[in-house]
Amino acid sequence: MLEAPLIYLHGWGLHGGIWAENAARLPGLTPDLPGYGNVVTVSPYSAESLADALAATLQDGSAVCGWSLGGMVALALAARHPHKVAKLVLVATNPVFVSRPDWPHGLAPDVLSEFARALDQDYRATLLRFLSLQARGGDQARAVIERLRERVFLRGEPAAETLAAGLQLLRNVDLRPALAQVQCPVLVVHGAYDGLCPPPAGYWLAEHLPDARLAMHERAAHAPFLSHPDWFVAEMRSFLHA
Repeated sequence: MLEAPLIYLHGWGLHGGIWAENAARLPGLTPDLPGYGNVVTVSPYSAESLADALAATLQDGSAVCGWSLGGMVALALAARHPHKVAKLVLVATNPVFVSRPDWPHGLAPDVLSEFARALDQDYRATLLRFLSLQARGGDQARAVIERLRERVFLRGEPAAETLAAGLQLLRNVDLRPALAQVQCPVLVVHGAYDGLCPPPAGYWLAEHLPDARLAMHERAAHAPFLSHPDWFVAEMRSFLHA
């Protein structure tokens, strides 16, 4: 059994409650990231500053599971505070979220820019539209989208400023230089139908992290823990209790 707690970190626009079903089967803490729920935000709003804020609340030797934006925070946490993270699970995580000349495995820049523009006009509708992209193409797409939409506001509505800062983080983030500092074992969980973090990003992470293995589900999209929970929990258990 794990001696230190398992920590689940949510993605952009959501909250820790998105992990409720998984945490019921594989118990762990589901905190809100800074800026969400009642947690005070940080400035600058970067993967590194979010990781530093989280590190102050964590027990040494924790297992950390981060999804999407939460995965970027978890990756920065393991690199900057290695004593805090004994094992790391990166779910649908990209070290560079937006494609650029030296990184073809990201989201098209104009797609993220469109979401940023729409956020100013109707942030609630924009957030719901972004959530719908997270299941597109994979198994159980309709059910996953409905689940995301049902839960998105269960801990209140995130501030528009936090959402905008999160999009700016996603536009600028580049965690590739940090990978060499990750000392713990890593499980990279990805879906072959992921349209937000393309599958090559998962393969790249598993190859370039010092101690990592890949679990790729051939029918999952961006939220494999919701679309294929049995598979996800089995992969987590195998890794965490190895």
